[in-house]
Parts: sequence; structure tokens; C-alpha cells
Amino acid sequence: MEKMKLMLVDDEARFLETTKKLITKAGYEAITANSGEEALDLLGAHTVHVVVLDVKMPGMDGLETLRRIKNLYPLTEVIMLTGHATVEDAVDGMKLGASDYVMKPCDIDDLLARVAEAYKRRQGIEERISMAQARSYVKSPREILKQRAE
Repeated sequence: MEKMKLMLVDDEARFLETTKKLITKAGYEAITANSGEEALDLLGAHTVHVVVLDVKMPGMDGLETLRRIKNLYPLTEVIMLTGHATVEDAVDGMKLGASDYVMKPCDIDDLLARVAEAYKRRQGIEERISMAQARSYVKSPREILKQRAE
């Protein structure tokens, strides 16, 4: 099984440093981005399974970044993170494809549990896609007999 790769996206450098250290200490691989633009560049160069994305950032905000991630990398799970949550932002994020919403400051164990859940959800989707692709190549016994009869 492939090891989960996580990306943290936040404009607060101290938060990124501290959280990355805690995530790495827990045994996960993490990369960081200081902005939505940087996150999109890194996603183009690295396989990332789950993104933890701050909502409020200068430049491209979290909701626009989420929209672009889901457009370019639809299987990537995104957990929205904010210290300034509004119900409207949460609803908008979920409509755009966020899998969860976490308030800052967050407990690292809670965050890791949510990340693991998002990764498991992604694995399930990938498995269903693989099975559907395999079914399209494998013929049923009826199809084989029908072909032979023709």
C-alpha cells in the first residue's frame, strides 16, 4: 500500500513548520506551501493524496485554491482549515468538494484522524475506479459464449 502524502497550505510560516514537524513525527510524509499558487505548482510536481488548506490567505484564497485543485486533481482530498470559520465558508467549501472542515487551533491527533479518514476515502474511490476499468476489459462467460456462437 502506498504511503499517504500530505500537503499543508497556509500563509502562517510558524503554523506550517510546527504542524509539519508533528505530522512527520507521526510517520507521515508532508510538504508545505505558503499560498494557493504555490500549492498548485507543487501538486503539478508531486503526488499528494490529502491537502489541508487554510481558507483565509492573501492572494488566492482557500476556496479558489480548492476550486482549482478539484478541477485539476479531482481525486485529491481537501480538508479546509480556518481560524475564522463562518457557516457560509464551510458550506461553500463542502459544495466545492472539501471533505472536511477543521478549526484552528486544532489538535494534531484530531487533524491526523481526519486526514487518515480522507485518505481512506480516496483509496476506496481509486479501488472502485480500478475495478470498473478491470470489468471493462474482462468479459463475462456469457459474452465469451455469445462471441463463439457468432
